[in-house]
Amino acid sequence: MIEIYLFVNPLGAICLSSEKRLLNFVQTSEQKIQFRLMPLVNMQTITDVMKRYNIPKHDIDARNKLFENTYAAALDAKALQLQGKKKARKFLMQMQEEVACKKKEYTQELVLSLVEAVGGDLEMFEEDRRSDLVKTLFQEDQNTAREMGITTHPSAVVYNYACERDYGVLLEGEEALADIPRLCQVDKENYQIFHIDGYLQRKNERRISHDSKHLKLM
Repeated sequence: MIEIYLFVNPLGAICLSSEKRLLNFVQTSEQKIQFRLMPLVNMQTITDVMKRYNIPKHDIDARNKLFENTYAAALDAKALQLQGKKKARKFLMQMQEEVACKKKEYTQELVLSLVEAVGGDLEMFEEDRRSDLVKTLFQEDQNTAREMGITTHPSAVVYNYACERDYGVLLEGEEALADIPRLCQVDKENYQIFHIDGYLQRKNERRISHDSKHLKLM
């Protein structure tokens, strides 16, 4: 079995591209893969987004708005996840498409229209969205990210239990994520690649110790 955790900006275009490629790989792979898409929101990721869009770092109003919208979108996705992971994933990707690619404003009207578009129950969504449970689920994701050493998005952690490795591999950035198909191989070549001294010493690729409790999150 293979586990893949993908940490993303819930309003990011670059992350959307990574999600599409990885989802296509998961759906077409012959391997048994458990895939989890996890919104990542903290002050460091917000700062990174501001740099990417050349927003002055001292623009407090812009920072606050960006944080509030990104955090809200993450909670939206977690609320809809209670109606099914596939719906939540589809919702998140459509939200990224509308806000990041089509440059629409993040609004409650947009949120509700997308919930309906993916077949969600609006009344249930609105009730769950107000609950403490959704905030708790979001915080659990952030705790998982912190335990795995995630600091930027997109980032992925891959555990391949078919190989004789007691660690996962952390990949940071869109370019590094291209190595995921190779990480999911189970042949001798894969085994040899990840025992070559120095292979995982690149800045954006390194080992992550295995923690059995991550299995419970799937």
